[in-house]
Amino acid sequence: MNLTIRSEQTDNAHHIYLAGEIDAYTAPQLRESLIPLAKEKGIELTIHFNEVEYIDSTGLGVFVGVLKTTDANGSNLKLCGMSSRVRRLFSITGLDEVITIEEVKEGQS
Repeated sequence: MNLTIRSEQTDNAHHIYLAGEIDAYTAPQLRESLIPLAKEKGIELTIHFNEVEYIDSTGLGVFVGVLKTTDANGSNLKLCGMSSRVRRLFSITGLDEVITIEEVKEGQS
């Protein structure tokens, strides 16, 4: 039950690197980190899941909130680097149809 959040900013883009688990215990920390960025107008917000081991419905809810906020502010949200297990959760819930999810290319983790 630990989540590490690291961010980098370049011009109008924010890259957020997540590591650990996203669940009811860590979702508030994630929400507090992402929503202020999502409120910025006209930015590209890319969230890297390469080191995310687990996500539950509370975590999925954070990304729905971030999507609504980026949409309201004319920004773009993109998720990338998901494991097949995490990607499957977004697919089962239909979130992959409303959130841009970049596939992991072979040789990347």
